[in-house]
Amino acid sequence: MVDALGNCLRLKLTPGQQADCTVLPDLLAALPEPPGAVVADKAYDTNAVLEAVAQQQAEPVIPPKANRCEQRGYDENLYADRNKVERFFGRLKEARGFATRYEKTATSFLAAAHLLAALDWLR
Repeated sequence: MVDALGNCLRLKLTPGQQADCTVLPDLLAALPEPPGAVVADKAYDTNAVLEAVAQQQAEPVIPPKANRCEQRGYDENLYADRNKVERFFGRLKEARGFATRYEKTATSFLAAAHLLAALDWLR
């Protein structure tokens, strides 16, 4: 999770076979103050995520999946800021050890991600 400037707020590591959208409600609940909007891609278009965003009284800027019965609108200009998350992970992957995942355990990989995120804040 990154803020509006692309700075890391929270990192959570999930197993490879688990969908990332399942941890978003926990990440939102851990924020010190509610966000104004939650920007995410189509993979996060689930009822649980939309309910968690509504509980935070934030605007969901998530495009609906094609198989959703009721297509809802979203702010396409605000959705363009989703690339800040991709750019953040691109900056993390400049570190060769992180990009190729030299760390064998999840704990050490997450520790490396936290260290790189802290260094990114200092840029």
